[in-house]
Amino acid sequence: MRPEVTGRKLAHRVSTIEADAYSIDEFCARHRISRRLFYKLKSEGLMPPTFYLGTRVLISREAAAVWLRARENGSSTA
Repeated sequence: MRPEVTGRKLAHRVSTIEADAYSIDEFCARHRISRRLFYKLKSEGLMPPTFYLGTRVLISREAAAVWLRARENGSSTA
């Protein structure tokens, strides 16, 4: 039966497709940081580069990986 009829909640489904770009919220959730910290570090030049797709601000998967490797290596540059 449909969940709206039974009153049961649908389980959140996780996509098995790896995104090519992340929104700011997705990037923050994936790396367990707050939006506030993201924008603070972005103003200091310590976040990966972003790009616009229409009005959406996105971070490419490659830029996120480069940023993460730099953090793991203790570098202060993205």
